Amino acid sequence: HLLREQGVGGSNPLAPTKFTQQIQGYWSTAAIKIKSLPSSQNAYGQSRASGIVCAKAKFADAMTSIDPTPLLDADVHPRQPTPAELARHMEPYWREAVEVRGIDSWESIAYPPKAPLTVRPDIGTGAARADATAAQLAAVVLGPGRADLALCHQLFAVQSFRDANLAAAFARAVNDWTAAEWLDREPRFRASIVVPLQAPELAVAEIERRAADRRFIQVLVLAMGEQPLGNQRYWPIYAAAERHGFALGVHAGSSYHHAVTGSGWPSHYLEDYAAQSLGFHTQLGSFIAEGVFVKFPKLKVVMIESGVTWVPSYLWRLSKFWRGVRLEVPWLDRPPMEIVRDHVRFTTTPFDAPTDAVTIARVMEQLGSDDLLIYGSDFPHWHADAPNELMRHLPKATARKSLIDNALATFPRLGGSHAA
Repeated sequence: HLLREQGVGGSNPLAPTKFTQQIQGYWSTAAIKIKSLPSSQNAYGQSRASGIVCAKAKFADAMTSIDPTPLLDADVHPRQPTPAELARHMEPYWREAVEVRGIDSWESIAYPPKAPLTVRPDIGTGAARADATAAQLAAVVLGPGRADLALCHQLFAVQSFRDANLAAAFARAVNDWTAAEWLDREPRFRASIVVPLQAPELAVAEIERRAADRRFIQVLVLAMGEQPLGNQRYWPIYAAAERHGFALGVHAGSSYHHAVTGSGWPSHYLEDYAAQSLGFHTQLGSFIAEGVFVKFPKLKVVMIESGVTWVPSYLWRLSKFWRGVRLEVPWLDRPPMEIVRDHVRFTTTPFDAPTDAVTIARVMEQLGSDDLLIYGSDFPHWHADAPNELMRHLPKATARKSLIDNALATFPRLGGSHAA
């Protein structure tokens, strides 16, 4: 807004010195405004005590017009636990290690705890957060016009540990904490298994350990890590997932062991978040080219918070080059788009295009299938698009598939008893 007002980038841009002074003045003014708020208010000028009420009211307003009610909200985030909370679910050795090493905080920059994208501005802070307990979260995301079930994703930064054994200990603790604090307290919650991708054999062991609990319906990994996910070192994970009927969820995020762009580290969180789509490009191409879906024909992959508008152009490009160099990948006997339609799904939030009827119709036509979308609100992350905005512009048949049918086809462990 400041750049547009002052003409930066136009025919008469500001001199660098003046631009710097303007920016410094802007941040000084913003800091003064925030500091001047009463202690009972958050940075948005809202009462902390009324946070849950605000979240319920505004989220309900955005959701209750969804018809039919979604079977599953496929992207819900409970609050992240502290290492001390997780230590109570660890074996004595690891519990002591957490204490002795002083691991009192382990937060990823993928979702900074205080960033507006991480927690919706209308939720408030502290005890008023609507994602703080199972009861509070269920009151916001479940119910008529919202969802019958919610798939909970825990983004505690397990994949950022260098020590694979420590990562495995935290992954086990995260899954046990999720079961005890969320699934046991709310029967309509489902969850993803967090795995230590650093060591595929340990990841497989965690999948096997949790397979008997059918409230876990998906295995969760991040969009950016050490290697493309199609690499054969990860195939034992996919074999275990397919064997037990788990989908594989690829969520926006990174281990941050490498730069999130191909040109090095960006300067701002804005760049980091926007670059996540590049990670999804890489993973989709890797799954296809490496032959993951040929080897595991029953496996379904869900791209979570990836956006969708990049998919048609990327697959067109991939298909074009596949026709020219398919001798390199002889196991691919059909175009990449056909493979994606059979095996890959995309959550609806954040929707990376204007949510008007004309644009949405164009995007759906380019996708060429109404099997690809699965409803997910991404609560409590906030992207400025209401959860119902996309759904109300979709054709009724397409909306129903996104809200009900596609979830049933993607998550076998949901079972047939929830069919509408």
